[in-house]
Amino acid sequence: MPIWEMTMLELHDVTVHYGQHRALEKASVNVAKGEIVVILGANGAGKSTLLKAASGICEGVVAGSILLDGADLAGLPANRIVDAGLALVPEGRGVFPDLTVRENLTLGAYSSRARDDEKMTLERVYGLFPKLRERAKQIVGTMSGGEQQMVAIGRAMMSNPAILTLDEPSLGLSPLLSKELFQNLTRVRDLGIGVLMVEQNAKQSLAIADRGYLIENAHVVHEDSAANLMRDPAVQAAYLGVGSAGATATPAQAADIYEPLVPAVEIRPRSQQTQSADAILGRSVADLVAAASRQSGDAVAQTRPATGHGPSAEIPQDRLSATLSRIERGAIEARKRTKAPAIPKPSATAPTQDRSPEPKPPPVIEVYRAPRVEVYRRQPDGTGFERK
Repeated sequence: MPIWEMTMLELHDVTVHYGQHRALEKASVNVAKGEIVVILGANGAGKSTLLKAASGICEGVVAGSILLDGADLAGLPANRIVDAGLALVPEGRGVFPDLTVRENLTLGAYSSRARDDEKMTLERVYGLFPKLRERAKQIVGTMSGGEQQMVAIGRAMMSNPAILTLDEPSLGLSPLLSKELFQNLTRVRDLGIGVLMVEQNAKQSLAIADRGYLIENAHVVHEDSAANLMRDPAVQAAYLGVGSAGATATPAQAADIYEPLVPAVEIRPRSQQTQSADAILGRSVADLVAAASRQSGDAVAQTRPATGHGPSAEIPQDRLSATLSRIERGAIEARKRTKAPAIPKPSATAPTQDRSPEPKPPPVIEVYRAPRVEVYRRQPDGTGFERK
């Protein structure tokens, strides 16, 4: 069946401007039922803007066609788009950290299409993420990043979406949690839900995706199956790295890519034969140490005090002795300069302004005190309030 006949989400010639800045230019993307589509591109290329435009939360001026099962979503508020069946898991998760897991999930079922099947959808979410059932009463802010990402995806799933969009779902997760996350997304696809994902981890996202798009400088420049994108030398060089697992670039292609980075330096193999220090220096280390000691003793012996007093009368015979003498004289002069002069005691007839100032009192440090909060509760008969 042609892809356009089973397409559920269609973005055609979508253009987004933030004032004079063009964030997206005539981008076209399709997502079918039970399909994972990944969008790859550099930072600032327009990937997140595409998801925000489809979800109705883009702050720029959006133009173009956005269809979900033939219904036009362009210009609709975000809550109407969720009611239509399109849910977004934003970058940074966007969970409510002060609420429990169950409360976060329940908030995702506020749309009219999700209320009737809330219990069934909740069981489906618990089936996808069994850990959320165990942590149903835990405050989300105390959970790890991977667990919070599960809550964010589960909350979006609670709206009973036909298409689930995710913006950088593996951001900030460890490699092990990222692997678990992508495995869970394949289970979401098995439920018949379309997945549109913006992801920097190109290797793992292409491994589970069916198709992919490349966005560069606000334009969709290429579309192909995930398998073909994995084998594309340009994609390997830009997103996967030549020589990574699954890369099939030839040695000639690798040389073309990295030729400007390789300096023309001959690399010689390291010799396995070792040489002693005696052979390299021509003398033993013990002889060198003994000679240095004799030279130092001779230099000290050649220094004789001349007529006069103090270190300034010494005549250094070599550079080392001269340096040591300068250091010694500088230290003596510094000690003389740093001696504090005696402070005369103030006389009784001395004016008051000549006396030493009184020491200042220590500064007063203000201590923050939280304001007192009083809570009142309405009385059952409605006549007034009482303090708790």
